[in-house]
This record gives sequence, structure tokens and C-alpha cells, in this order.
Amino acid sequence: MVYLREAHPIDGRSSAENERRGIWIPQHKVLGERVEAAQSCAQALKLPMPMVVDGMDDRVGSAYGGWPDRLYIVGTDGRIAYRGDRGPMGFDVNEMERKLKAILSGKASEGKSR
Repeated sequence: MVYLREAHPIDGRSSAENERRGIWIPQHKVLGERVEAAQSCAQALKLPMPMVVDGMDDRVGSAYGGWPDRLYIVGTDGRIAYRGDRGPMGFDVNEMERKLKAILSGKASEGKSR
């Protein structure tokens, strides 16, 4: 998982859902703030996967079209093996899981999908 720029900061386009849940995150001004927010997110969601943090230049988010959210699988060859539709409405977790299982079992070739 890649933690990107805050989508609904309290000092920007805030979210009623975040406010209801007590999530009050300002837009990150320095990398340390973004790392802290990412760690808090990973702990709160009890994520079973590693998380990396996009730099303040938002290069990863820009390169992968991560705004709004997207789900990707990057193959061991470094190429995109799966690219989901724009989220959150376009997420198809079952489709992504099938692709990941196929890759891990060796039944699917890596490389660009979709």
C-alpha cells in the first residue's frame, strides 16, 4: 500500500465521514507529518500489508493515477500486473484477489493487465 497526499484534510476538502469518525488530519506540509499519518492509518486499520509513503512531490500518486484511489499489483518484474478502476466505487477486490492468486500460483503471466 502507498500512502498518498491526504484526500480529505481538515484544512481543505474535508469529509463528513472523517468528521463523524473523529479523523482530523491536516494536509501534510513535511514528510514527517505524512509518515505519522500513514503509521496512524496502518495501526487504526490493522493493515496486514506493508505500507510505503509517497514523497512530498507526490510522484507515485501522479505516476500511477492514484487520485482518486486505485488498486494496483506490481509484478516481480516491476511492471503493472493489475490496475483497478478508479475508487472507491470502481474497486473490485474480488477481481484483484483472483489476479493476485493467479500470479502467486504461477498460473498468470505478470505484466500489464487491463
